[in-house]
Amino acid sequence: MQPFDSLDVLERASFLDPLVNRARTLVQNIIQPQLLRDVLHGTWLGHPLHPVLTDIPIGAWTSAVMLDFFPKTGAASSALIATGLVSVAPTVASGWTDWSELHQPEQRTGLVHAVANVAGTVVFAASLAARVRGRYARGKALGLTGLALVTVGGTIGGHLSFRRGAGANRTADVMDTGPTDWTTVASLDDLPEGQPVLREVADWPVLLYREGRTVRALIDRCSHLSGPLHEGKIRGSGSDACVVCPWHGSTFRLRNGAVVHGPATAPQPVLETRVLSDHVEVRIPG
Repeated sequence: MQPFDSLDVLERASFLDPLVNRARTLVQNIIQPQLLRDVLHGTWLGHPLHPVLTDIPIGAWTSAVMLDFFPKTGAASSALIATGLVSVAPTVASGWTDWSELHQPEQRTGLVHAVANVAGTVVFAASLAARVRGRYARGKALGLTGLALVTVGGTIGGHLSFRRGAGANRTADVMDTGPTDWTTVASLDDLPEGQPVLREVADWPVLLYREGRTVRALIDRCSHLSGPLHEGKIRGSGSDACVVCPWHGSTFRLRNGAVVHGPATAPQPVLETRVLSDHVEVRIPG
């Protein structure tokens, strides 16, 4: 069995569900308003913020443990451990915010990921305390233990990101596989005014939205976790009209796919549209 195969067991650990449900409710109630959630998701950055922030504590703590193997580096190691501890708060906040908008199997895995990292953080705090008291041998041993725990947490985090696709753009391959030639998807009369309609083009589900003779076309699969956008609500009108994903509330502007609110961080792919003889045609831009 490969190492990542064994991590799949965490996704089926249903005994964690009561704790997962309580933690999710707590996080969603505490991390408010929506603007703060968007910042922590990384909506403004164009990809999740959490992986960026994790580099700081992991990098600082790894460097501290490495320096412990060299003489006269105690002060530098302590400074690095303290730097990692200071950076934990925003890293944890962004991680919990992303976690609260995942599916249940990923939340089970994510909870174990968080526990390992919290344990590592506590041990590194104890390591710093020991060093301050002059107990350097104890501090170094605790540093090694803390790094081992954080490595376990990082491994589970990698599983979530690369095996389960948490935080990944679910529509990244549209530009490679979508329709490059003008393709008829509907007649104008078949599209009700002001209501999202689902069609399929080149094996991709496409949301069509009509206002007069103007038709907007977005890939229907939400870039966050593939939610069906055509089942969501339309807010606003004209150039400001947006669609809200029914699964986790990601909000996209219909005219250009821009992310208005997370948890999505990647814009929704938009198709070019034209109306010829009352037939609506679409294609990949450019």
